[in-house]
Formats: sequence, C-alpha cells, structure tokens
Amino acid sequence: MATTLPAAVTAAQTGPARAEVLDQVARLTDLEESVIEQMRAEVLGAPTRGVVAYGEYQSGGWWTTSLMNHSGDPHDVVIGDGRPQRTSLLEEMPATARFLDSLGLDFMYVRLARLEAHSYLWEHRDYAELRETGRHRLHIPLVTNPSAVLVTAGARVHMAAGALWRLTPSQAHGVCNTTGPDRIHLIADVYADDAYHALAARPHLRDGDTADLPEMTGADRAGLLAQAGQLAELGFITAAEQTLLRAFYTYTLPEGGAYDLIAELHSGRRAHADVNRWREAKAHLLARP
Repeated sequence: MATTLPAAVTAAQTGPARAEVLDQVARLTDLEESVIEQMRAEVLGAPTRGVVAYGEYQSGGWWTTSLMNHSGDPHDVVIGDGRPQRTSLLEEMPATARFLDSLGLDFMYVRLARLEAHSYLWEHRDYAELRETGRHRLHIPLVTNPSAVLVTAGARVHMAAGALWRLTPSQAHGVCNTTGPDRIHLIADVYADDAYHALAARPHLRDGDTADLPEMTGADRAGLLAQAGQLAELGFITAAEQTLLRAFYTYTLPEGGAYDLIAELHSGRRAHADVNRWREAKAHLLARP
C-alpha cells in the first residue's frame, strides 16, 4: 500500500505556526498510484452522486454517500458511533473494499464526499454531537485540483492525491473548491487503536502543502463590510452574508471572525433577528465536542 516517503517537514522542523497546522492536518503515508486509480475509477462510475446533508455547514454543492455505516443504506450519511457494516454501494466497489480492509483499522463511518466547483463548507467543528473521544478522521483524495483547499489555523492546505491524510476535525476548519473540477475524497472516521497509532506515527507536511493567509487589515474589513452592505441594501441578503463568510478563506481571522462580521453587518442594518441568528449559528457550528 505505502511507498517510501521523500524528505518531509515534521513538527520538529517547523515554527509554532506550522506546528499548529501540522497538529490539525498532516500526511501520514503515500499510496500506490495503481490503488488510487482503481478506487477513482469505481467512484467515478458509482450509480449515485450522493445526498446533501449538514446543510447548515455549506453553501451548497457538497454531496456525500456512505461506504460503511450502521444501516447499509449508502444515502444514510449522518455519522454516529457504532460498528458499521458495508453499504450496498461498497459491495459494488471491490478495489475500494480491499483498500479499506488492508488498513486494518477500527472504522466508525466511511463516506465519499464530493465538493463541486464554487462551493464552500463554512468554518465549523465536527464531532460536537458525539460523546466519546479517541476518534480520528482520514482523508484519501481521489479527485482534486489546486483550488480545492482546507483552511485551518490561518493557513490553506491542499490535500494532494496520492497520499493518506489525517484531519483533526474537532478543530475549527473549512473547505472550499473555488474553480473546480469537483473534489472527491474518501473520508474514514476511525477509532484510536494500535493499528491507527502505527499508521499515524509520522505525521508530516511537504514544502508547498500549505500557504499562510494574510492578516485582515482595517481597510480590508471596512471594504468587505461596505461591499456586503451594498448587497444587503439591494435585497441580496444571502449574497451579502456569503461575501463575509468567504473572508475565512482569504484572511487569517480569529475563530468565528467571519460570523462576527455578519453579525456586525446586520447590527448596522438594525436587523436584530439576523444578528441573533448568526450568533446562534456561530455557537452551533463551532461547538466543542
């Protein structure tokens, strides 16, 4: 499954900022290209695109379908604790099933996630609804492009194909695919055990995997609020809000800073119900597990 890793950047070789990114997202091992190609072919030939779930987290354009869950129905995609079974979709994907078996991991849930062009998953935390700890999320990019990035800890991270990545979803993060084509990842939520710890023993990033986002200046902030305010005055409330939500992918902001910008926009409009709605959204989307 794995190939020899070239020189990589580890936590010991980084400053505090890069170490924070590495703690949240990292490469674990390279994968054989033939394995990726076989899984990619199965995914692209799948009979379903998936379903839209977790709508409050996204702009639209994020579709998921399950390969391992508790019901066997591939359209049951809301994750939860338990011992999963193969879905009917995975039964039709022998190469993907062999790959998952080869990992020897204790799975909680396995999904395919498709993010269309010009789509966003807004800043959020995962696992807030789950009680236990000791879970980890693995990403295997199957189809991607340079504009499809994860944003976390003030940095953009492109999770390149050809590797198995670890994400710490209990930390605030967001995803965007600004130009396309579609980004398709196999996402496995697993429980910590000896097999996982062996797989995750050498987290690393390579040069070029990450890029720091600039700080937002006062002029940047004023310009964004003015742009959003003009849209709101014309009645394009959703467009105004999404203009500010996208700031998370452009600037280094404090946690929840994009939601605070929206609350400030609506406060200036004296739209107090909207202020409260976005304060509640911030608390919900960024809830700690």
